[in-house]
Amino acid sequence: MSQKIKILPENLANKIAAGEVVNRPESVVKELVENSIDAGATEVSVVIKNAGKNLIQVVDNGEGMNEDDALLSIQRHATSKISSIEDLEAIQTFGFRGEALASIASVSIFELRTHQKDQDLGTLIRIGEDSSITKEKDSFPQGTSVSIKNLFYNTPARRNFLKSNTTELKHIIETFKKISLSHPEVTFKFYNDDDLIFDFPAGNLNDRMKSVFADNILDAVLVVNEPTDYISISGFVAKPAYLRKSKGEQYFFLNNRFVQSKIVSHAVYSAFENILDKGDYPFFVLFLQIDPKRVDVNVHPSKLEVKFDDEKEIYSFVHAVIKKTIGSYDLVPNVSFQNTPDERETLRFQAPQKTEREDFTDRPFQRERTSPIMGEEEIDLLFGNLNKEVRSSSSQEIVSTPFEEKQTTEVYHESPTSDLETPFIVLLHNKYILSQIKSGLMIIDSHVAHERILYEQAMQSFEANIPFSQHLLFPQTVKLDPADYQLMKELETYLTNLGFEIKFQPKNTVLIVGIPSDIKIEHEVETLLEILNEFRKNEQFKQLEVRDNLAKSFSCKAAIKAGDRLTENEMRILVDKLFATSMPYVCPHGRPIVIKIPLEEFDKRFGRT
Repeated sequence: MSQKIKILPENLANKIAAGEVVNRPESVVKELVENSIDAGATEVSVVIKNAGKNLIQVVDNGEGMNEDDALLSIQRHATSKISSIEDLEAIQTFGFRGEALASIASVSIFELRTHQKDQDLGTLIRIGEDSSITKEKDSFPQGTSVSIKNLFYNTPARRNFLKSNTTELKHIIETFKKISLSHPEVTFKFYNDDDLIFDFPAGNLNDRMKSVFADNILDAVLVVNEPTDYISISGFVAKPAYLRKSKGEQYFFLNNRFVQSKIVSHAVYSAFENILDKGDYPFFVLFLQIDPKRVDVNVHPSKLEVKFDDEKEIYSFVHAVIKKTIGSYDLVPNVSFQNTPDERETLRFQAPQKTEREDFTDRPFQRERTSPIMGEEEIDLLFGNLNKEVRSSSSQEIVSTPFEEKQTTEVYHESPTSDLETPFIVLLHNKYILSQIKSGLMIIDSHVAHERILYEQAMQSFEANIPFSQHLLFPQTVKLDPADYQLMKELETYLTNLGFEIKFQPKNTVLIVGIPSDIKIEHEVETLLEILNEFRKNEQFKQLEVRDNLAKSFSCKAAIKAGDRLTENEMRILVDKLFATSMPYVCPHGRPIVIKIPLEEFDKRFGRT
């Protein structure tokens, strides 16, 4: 009986293994440059020809290898990085499997030159098309140079699957930039078809960010830095004004190794919460340092994926730090009006500025003595000119008015106390709260401000699990359709935490006994049904997590409506509560809550500049 199972020849096994480690020229660049970093190199040069199809050469000034090590390095499962199972559980180097060079050599014309500092001569090793190994001794600079020629020449199917030179070069450059970011202390150079494309001198992370992205990149990002004994995170996240439409500009490094982590990415996205519009992605470059024993990097052939021993803890830590970073900046849009060449008026928003913790110097605040509320006529006078055509002439001279010659003194409407530092607060058309701040005027949308407050209160209620309800003097009986009745049963625990006290009756009927304190009595039935309807819409179109969905639905329908009249005290309480939230700049649905108009803009409009 003939034997069916056979041991594959070594050269065939190497080619199969190469399919896991080397799938395109970018993979070769990644493996070789990472080997250079592991060798302690302070200078690394990458040379590419024909998008890596003809030549990939990586030259470094690392420690190099002696002859014996050089010969062993091209054998499968030969490595200096680990030697025991214990080492595998605490990997601190890029490479550790001992497969890269053997796999690369099996699908290319391979040449390795290496020289150690204490050796008189270096070693040259060539692997030809017939897999023969040639060894020579010669004088080389200290370090190692690996040349890969005619990649996939002996596996034509794999070579045919390569994309255009533009695409392959793009992948190589992206990998080169990622490794460059992870080691700013190393000088990197990149040559494409004999042209020097990138020259990144050694420096700090700020220098490398400017080299890799743009000279003004630091103006567009927020600094992240949270060191702890157990886990530390540092790096940069984009300011909300610089969000990207591309999903590919997120760089996450675990112990300086570039990896892809859905846990971390989702934590960052969640921290940006409703600042993100549909299709927006936050740019970030983040470095997470953690005990190597707490992660497993040996789960993917290219080592791009990792597993954490406690994913929930990592998620919570990253989310909290990024949210804290975003919250440390004043994200209120600063609005000014500009004229375009065709005489149209446009809005211009300035970039956010950093604020110190608990710094409310440019926000509305409450004083014991307040200015009297201005009437509607005065408000109309104040804002009437913002959208009228108060424009300069072609010679940029201020338009003259009949009042210029008669009026010789400036007139202010002051409070009786003449306390100009005391802010006024008024309600415009029962929609917008206007308040004086240090830099000018702040305008707050009362409805979405209340939404933000209620949303965070709802999320806190879910966490605390301590329901508080105001009992109705006359409980309300509501007849529901079967779908709403079933949905309310599914949400009963969450509704209870919000403050609803509901008793389920036969025939799809419920009895509302108590409601949250934020819901107006006499509107409890209507509000509850609107919450259910909003929850169902969010569930269908946005696929939100249950608590987040219900909190957003509740905040949307329980918040004060546009047109609701507020007293001065209610406005002040609303503003105080808004700026006590973690994100007072956007509502849970992504709409802006606050804008500022600088005093300079008023001066310009009234011809005082």
